[in-house]
Amino acid sequence: MIKRIGKYTLEFKDRINITGYGCAAGKKEAEGPLGRNFDKVFYDSYAGQKTYEQAESFLQQEAFVTALNRAGIKAEDVDFLYAGDLLNQCIGSSYGLKEFSVPYLGIYGACSTMAEGLILSAISVSSGAAGISACVTSSHFCTAERQYRFPLEYGGQRTPTSQWTVTGSGSCVLEKSDKKGVRIARATVGRITDYGIKDANNMGAAMAPAMGIIEP
Repeated sequence: MIKRIGKYTLEFKDRINITGYGCAAGKKEAEGPLGRNFDKVFYDSYAGQKTYEQAESFLQQEAFVTALNRAGIKAEDVDFLYAGDLLNQCIGSSYGLKEFSVPYLGIYGACSTMAEGLILSAISVSSGAAGISACVTSSHFCTAERQYRFPLEYGGQRTPTSQWTVTGSGSCVLEKSDKKGVRIARATVGRITDYGIKDANNMGAAMAPAMGIIEP
């Protein structure tokens, strides 16, 4: 059962638990403060694949399989899989997850893709549309550079304030459960906000206003 609170927030009356989770990351991420928490780390940007795009798909596979194993289920037990990445037509997700033959819904929210996946998964499970739902998202520094800026092979000089896209993937499995653990209790969905930021190297300023518009 789902209850709407105000204009932006949903409350899930059922206990929607995250019963499985997994993550995979790259070398730079492993060197950061969260490095010890990643399930798998790939120090090769190609992750043993032929292209950076294939590497990103592989990261999704690793994260999803890890989440399934933690939940103690198989891919065929998943009723809906929400997934997305930063590439054209969510191609990283499509190729990375096709072998699992799970009902798949591609989503694109850039930095918000995981949050969107969790919200949609919780709605699916709470409404009864799915017994088990899962979400996956990913990004890769090298694929993002090719997609949005300049391919690394170009050898362009990066500005001191340029962004560095994460190389990594995360996945969660959601289902109704009375067991203790992390659960989705409520979800707040924001709206599009544009304050006219023109600096292409300052994405933080463009995204920050959306965090401050949620009304009580």
